[in-house]
Amino acid sequence: MPSVNIRCRENGPLVVEGEVTLTDHQGNRFVIDASKRALALCRCGISNNKPFCDGEHRCGDFQAAELAPSKS
Repeated sequence: MPSVNIRCRENGPLVVEGEVTLTDHQGNRFVIDASKRALALCRCGISNNKPFCDGEHRCGDFQAAELAPSKS
C-alpha cells in the first residue's frame, strides 16, 4: 500500500509526499508533474495557481503554525 505524508509548513503550504491524485469538486483530476517528489498545496488563498502553492504567501500576511499535540 502506498504511503502518503502531509506536512504543514510554518506560514506556508501543505506539502504532500507520496503518490496521490488530486481532484476538483466535480471529480476532474488535476495534472501533477510525476517527476516532482512532493506537491505543495496552497492554504493562504492568494496563490495564482490554486490549488497549488506558488509562493505568494510570502507576500501576504499569512500566518499558520499549527503544531500536533506533544506526546506525554
